[in-house]
Amino acid sequence: MSVVRTVQEIGPCRKELVIEVPAPAVDAETERVVREYARRTRIPGFRPGKAPSKVVHQRFREEIDKDVVERLVPRYWRQAEAESSLDPLTQPELAGVEDRSEGEPLVFTAHVEVRPEIELGNIEDFDLPDLPSEPTDEEVEKSLEDLRERAGDWVPVERGAAQGDLVSVAIEDVTADKDGKGAEGAEEGAGAGPQTVEIEVGSANVWEELSLALTGRKEGQKGDFSRMDENEGEVRERSFQFEVLGVKERELPELDDELAAKFGDFDSVDDLRTAVRERLTVEKRVERREQREKALLDQLRDRHPLALPEGVVEVEVQGMVREYAEGVARQGVDLENAGIDWRAMAEQARPMAQKRVHARLVLDAVAKELDLAVSEEELEGTLKQLAQGQQASTAQVRRALDEDGRLTELKAQMRRRKAMRRLLGEETEEASPAEDDADAQEGSSDTAEGSSGQDAAAASSSD
Repeated sequence: MSVVRTVQEIGPCRKELVIEVPAPAVDAETERVVREYARRTRIPGFRPGKAPSKVVHQRFREEIDKDVVERLVPRYWRQAEAESSLDPLTQPELAGVEDRSEGEPLVFTAHVEVRPEIELGNIEDFDLPDLPSEPTDEEVEKSLEDLRERAGDWVPVERGAAQGDLVSVAIEDVTADKDGKGAEGAEEGAGAGPQTVEIEVGSANVWEELSLALTGRKEGQKGDFSRMDENEGEVRERSFQFEVLGVKERELPELDDELAAKFGDFDSVDDLRTAVRERLTVEKRVERREQREKALLDQLRDRHPLALPEGVVEVEVQGMVREYAEGVARQGVDLENAGIDWRAMAEQARPMAQKRVHARLVLDAVAKELDLAVSEEELEGTLKQLAQGQQASTAQVRRALDEDGRLTELKAQMRRRKAMRRLLGEETEEASPAEDDADAQEGSSDTAEGSSGQDAAAASSSD
């Protein structure tokens, strides 16, 4: 006998089910709950555990009926899900329970987000960027030069400041004095007196106007500059005065075996150069893969427009915001007093969340179309890698994921990775360690549908 009375669509990818629990099942569960209440409660006039069931039910009717509903709804939802051949993407929401009299069936209404039907189009002929996967000799030497700079010391010089020099400068915003508005009408910092800072001339982090004004200035020399600034939609000119307090240049060490030893277990410059080339090779291959995957997902989404399940998108958004908050908290920020507009951040994250959900749904459809599956051996390998990171046994990690309902999502994510590799023409290649780690981390996330753990404010279209 079917327990589903009706099924109807109530929105894109959203269904409403009216489910009936047979009266005998309700009565049997009610008797079970009443007996439990009778054993653990005391009723005046009766010895512990000896109060008649009818008295117990009358005294605790509201609590007992609530417990019965909480026990029966999940059980009969699973039966309804199987009968209706649903492919839910989220846990069902209990929308209501009809009033009932003793001896009658229990009728409840549930809402659930379901997987949209996707008619796959072209899943071939992608226009993918073909970035180089090996560094050039020039890139290797540039990286070695960067290492020399990191190891260099700043030494004072008596000449004028030049590109790349470290300049100590006292700088004052004099906009308020110049335009007559006073400190209240000026930008923050105006009229507050000079502030001493150290800046590297020509750095991308330094105002270009300041770098130009400092160029050629020696210790003790003064100057001024101005720049256009925008504040709350208003563009205005700000004026500054400065005095150079000191100029330093970077003294670079020789690129020799002694320097190589400072950066690791390297016996020679050649060993360091080899290590640098290997690192750059890994970085370039990761970048190449990321760019190709991004392009592929963009094209897949464009070819398969979908009405997205909003409930799944919302879960993704909240997961992204939660991960951002956890990251900020780990940096020692007091979230309650940080003044963060969480609602605005959620809206900022929504487009990214929509892209992720869209990509996952299409990749799931591709995996189904290509009849891809994750073997037990493959799953065990990913669990083993995850266990090593957590310093736990593979069995412990599997049990924890299974108890939290995340083992299924881990397998789904691995299946999507297989689909991605197939679409990239790499189905015969072994997954890289970085990919396996990404699968493990995504499957272990407590965000439904698996969040990548990126900053919620970032803008990325990768899955």
